[in-house]
Amino acid sequence: MPDSARETSARDRLLLAAAELMDAAQGAEVSTRAICERAGVHAPTLYHHFASKQGLQDAVITHGFKRFLADRAASADRATTNPIGDIRDAWDLHVRFGVENPSFYTLIYGRAAPGRPCAVVAAVEAMILEALQPLARARRLRVAPERAAREILAASTGVVLTLIAQPPNDVDLSLSDDVRDAILERITATPRTSAKDVGASLASAAIALDAALAEDSAPLSRGEATLLREWLGRLSAR
Repeated sequence: MPDSARETSARDRLLLAAAELMDAAQGAEVSTRAICERAGVHAPTLYHHFASKQGLQDAVITHGFKRFLADRAASADRATTNPIGDIRDAWDLHVRFGVENPSFYTLIYGRAAPGRPCAVVAAVEAMILEALQPLARARRLRVAPERAAREILAASTGVVLTLIAQPPNDVDLSLSDDVRDAILERITATPRTSAKDVGASLASAAIALDAALAEDSAPLSRGEATLLREWLGRLSAR
């Protein structure tokens, strides 16, 4: 067997073993030794692929979340023509993933430590930020995309943890719908035509230009782009 195939197989076995043990543990700690024994590998193999047990656990959750999104996206079979609808759908997928995988979700999102951001949470926030870019470019955001992504993640995470704590037969997904719609109303803007909305429109335009510069600032020098983005940041905070 080629070395690459052997390494891939060992990595897959580690992911599967960690996923099964984490699910069975229902939020309790799972030892590195138990994971390695179940996967049929030695500890150095785990550290070779994931650097640490936490790295492996992060990979399990990232893999599960992305696979969940991919499965749902494939079944939707539609083009992306409605950015706000896409954000709404992504929220719903995030919430459903958490409710359907409570032990995984609480292991990652329910054990926050000061000054120790979780790699999985950061990855999810990055996905939200990417999904917000079409809205920013279309001047449909009231706040900077980074702020909007953080608000969406904070609110949706709180909703999931609340729903997980409910009795299984009493999970009220309308709570998620209400919070989702309130957050989207707060961060998104509608086309403005009246004079009194000039300030808000200017802020949206600044956010849109900043998003465009993030993709391509080729006509400007590095210093010019930095200065312009500083000005845009002031305008977007109006």
